Amino acid sequence: MQTPQTIEEKDTMNFSSEPHNIALIEPLVTSVLEKYSISNEIFGNVLVAITEATNNAIQHGNKQDPKKKVHISYTVDNEMIRFTIQDEGQGFNPDVLPDPTDPENIEKPHGRGVFLMRRLADSISFEENGTRVCLGFKINPS
Repeated sequence: MQTPQTIEEKDTMNFSSEPHNIALIEPLVTSVLEKYSISNEIFGNVLVAITEATNNAIQHGNKQDPKKKVHISYTVDNEMIRFTIQDEGQGFNPDVLPDPTDPENIEKPHGRGVFLMRRLADSISFEENGTRVCLGFKINPS
């Protein structure tokens, strides 16, 4: 039996930490998923998780400082698509965030981004003192 050929590609995007640049995420995700014929089943999960990570990088990591950049890269292989979002901020500890499902936090307008990323991605890791988040999604969820 022949082993399937591994597809592996990496690409990057960099932009200034201005809120309007969130609009760059949907075309990126659409383009990547279409390029590799990745199931539409995961589109919503990928889009929401990458948008949350990018928003956090702009808002919390780089404090909307247009001199600081957000760096997004992705790799694709036969099983997973992995996005890495990195900011130029001070970092944070994702393990000490308040639980957004706790009754005292339910009505707060912020604090759900990391929670959503953890629920939507098949794998997640925080690196470089929290300035880099790596999100993985199974190409063919089953």
